[in-house]
Amino acid sequence: MEEGRTSLSDAPVQIAYLVSQYPAVSHTFILREIQGLRRLGFDIRVASVRAADRPLEFLTAEEREEQRATFYIKPAGVASALAANLRTLLRRPLAYAGALAYAAHLGFEIKNLLYFAEAVVFADWMWRQRLSQVHMHFSTTVGLLARRVAPMRTSATIHGSDEFIDPEGFHLRQKIRVFDLVCAISEFGRSQLMRFSEPADWDKLRVARLGVDPEIYAPRPFRYNPSPFEIICVGRLAPVKGQLVLIAALDRLMRAGRSVRLRLVGDGEDRTNLENEAARRGLNAHVIFEGRQNADRIRDLYAQADVFALASFAEGIPVVLMEAMAMEIPCVATWITGIPELIRNEVDGLLAPPSNDEALASALARLMDDAELRLRLGKSARRRVLEQYDLNRNIAAFADLLKAVRC
Repeated sequence: MEEGRTSLSDAPVQIAYLVSQYPAVSHTFILREIQGLRRLGFDIRVASVRAADRPLEFLTAEEREEQRATFYIKPAGVASALAANLRTLLRRPLAYAGALAYAAHLGFEIKNLLYFAEAVVFADWMWRQRLSQVHMHFSTTVGLLARRVAPMRTSATIHGSDEFIDPEGFHLRQKIRVFDLVCAISEFGRSQLMRFSEPADWDKLRVARLGVDPEIYAPRPFRYNPSPFEIICVGRLAPVKGQLVLIAALDRLMRAGRSVRLRLVGDGEDRTNLENEAARRGLNAHVIFEGRQNADRIRDLYAQADVFALASFAEGIPVVLMEAMAMEIPCVATWITGIPELIRNEVDGLLAPPSNDEALASALARLMDDAELRLRLGKSARRRVLEQYDLNRNIAAFADLLKAVRC
């Protein structure tokens, strides 16, 4: 090779990230993943379908920086979308028509036409950015259509559980067939991808574990005799998260004469229902709705917690559990989907059957009564994160997968 020239293998990997919403409180792990890849020398450029989930003044400093550099598809407006469609139609008329026909083939629904319009805007942005590779989180239908508009290497992380509940609606089989790489966040997730795809496509399915930075999520001070006992739950307020079961478990603890408080951190469509349920049970003073908070504030709330509780009916592997575990907060979660890969029952935390508020209350009562158990499970939980869910180590492994897509 001539002196002064750089080989392809030495050049930075240029890749687009297509996400549904960025930045977002519930998707902070995407921001961490992007930052980690950039530290490894990747040139990452982000396109987001929707604007950030909070006004500018509620974003952290790093989120504001990301927002300034992100290309937003819907917020760009109708005029921008029309211009992108016209450019694409003139530049690639056959591909444009083919992608539109494929969108109709997916189903004669308004949402598929909207996905098509978003896909054209995204593909046009890729062309203007001179990018040819994209990785996706929560935006795979747009990506599925975009790769028909313009040639690109495509990969995606499938988190579950929505995709596994409605694989046909998510066109999971088609995506696995045409994408170059499909990552699951757990072995359970990969098994579901295998379930809904052809064996010939299984070699492109990989497990890419998520993770947290154990230096950012460092152990919080341990309280031997807390009063009230602080339970925290972080996540979207939605029926699938099972917060109604958690409130019922809290009610059992209160009726047993225990001093306990539950903090629900997050917001969502089920908030009014949950507030009404807490009021109906006379728990208004014991269930605190913290609302949507940024990562800095959530860490402050973790520091006050004695236990993290998750009563979900369906999940991938929640990053919030990893965050709590890294801070040595003992966790009680439901024994579902990929969670047992993260929390080994009686070793790194306690697992309870979903929907069973009595079992959930019993697990929480055990931890309230046994400070040494809380201490042991908390320390083991952090070791589990260090061994299997360290963010930087897992991003380095994921980087190798993305590099292989480029080849």
